[in-house]
Amino acid sequence: MKLDNLTFKGGVHVPHSKELTEKKALEYAKEPSIVYIPLHQHTGAPCEPIVNVGDRVKVGQKIGQSQAFVSAPVHSSVAGTVKSITTITTPTGINATCVVIESDGTNEMDETIKPKGSLEQLSSKEIIDIIKEAGITGMGGAGFPTHVKLSPPPEKKIDTVIINGAECEPFLTSDHRLMLEMPEKIVFGLKAIMKALNVERGFIGIENNKMDAVDTLKAVIKPQDNIQIVTLKAKYPQGDEKRLINATTGRKVPSGGLPMDVSCVVNNVSTAKAVAEAILEGKPLYERVVTVTGNGVNEPRNLIVKIGTLFQEVISQAGGFNGVPGKVIMGGPMMGLSQFSTEVPVIKGSGGILVLTEKEAAAQKVSPCIKCGKCIEACPVHLQPLFISAYALKSDFQGAEKYGALDCVECGSCSFICPAKRPLVESIRLAKREVLAKRKKS
Repeated sequence: MKLDNLTFKGGVHVPHSKELTEKKALEYAKEPSIVYIPLHQHTGAPCEPIVNVGDRVKVGQKIGQSQAFVSAPVHSSVAGTVKSITTITTPTGINATCVVIESDGTNEMDETIKPKGSLEQLSSKEIIDIIKEAGITGMGGAGFPTHVKLSPPPEKKIDTVIINGAECEPFLTSDHRLMLEMPEKIVFGLKAIMKALNVERGFIGIENNKMDAVDTLKAVIKPQDNIQIVTLKAKYPQGDEKRLINATTGRKVPSGGLPMDVSCVVNNVSTAKAVAEAILEGKPLYERVVTVTGNGVNEPRNLIVKIGTLFQEVISQAGGFNGVPGKVIMGGPMMGLSQFSTEVPVIKGSGGILVLTEKEAAAQKVSPCIKCGKCIEACPVHLQPLFISAYALKSDFQGAEKYGALDCVECGSCSFICPAKRPLVESIRLAKREVLAKRKKS
């Protein structure tokens, strides 16, 4: 089976813009004096607080949990005192209950943080339970609870696990640095996920603009590990899990389907690293790597940041703003979320903080569609974005649905390639929201 230079049909070649941080080693960010930890950082049911104002908490102590299956517990990232329990708007735009903790600077660890045993001794169920208790979610942005992904229905037999190291989003380098600096943890995490699913075959997919990461990971993989490195063409959105599955295995996830429908499970590099730390150290997910980058900051860096640290504190550790910022984005420029304030906290899905200059963020002039078809060629899902968008802009959401609006992965390839600068992905996103709201109501 060919495992080099693989890709999918469609997509676009965007400027990588990774040179600002790709050579910057991981550093620990300064300790925050106060953290604002939302209890809803994941897909699924929000958590309820299990601490009270005035309580002293330790690093790694569980502070929020839910009885729902599709959810993930939340842990304290500092040792200190709970100052308040309030409601805030998270970087994803949702309002969530938030536990505000003032650090006492001791970094005292919770007693539950200890190694969970060797991988050989742990059963599949024990691995999944460890992952659940550690509050691990998909860290590529979607925030889906990992223990749910590793618990498919009995009729969905999984035979392939893929670790996503593509990191195709421009500017971001957090996964690249993890692959270079913590390859053993990534491989261990993959092996743990494979054992949890009773799978014998694992892949790590990496774009061919990160060959140093390919070589680093190959050096720590043993022949008996049943793990292979797949090199992928550097193309956007290669990191979309369905595109990654197609490029790696040739399988196509059906419309409206999930990876498990083609016997695959995909996890992010950062998620695999978190799984390894949960087993090897008993460490819950209370910190993550954040790429702070863009021409709008003075000293772009890759920082290991505690969950709940405000964006403005993280940006200040990257030298602060370079002039007047034009836009602050959580994530990258293609699928990231613009922020209304820098007084929002880093959450489990915050892989990057991108600051664009005023010139870079300036709106471009929109002109009429010339029916050139470039958006159709670029769409990795083989949709017709111009027609879905046209229906959406006329508030004909039924027409947009008929043209497959719900299959859109919102990658933004169509908007990027459009010579008329039409708001294609924005209008399709609106259509999806309206169609889903109507379905929910009915």
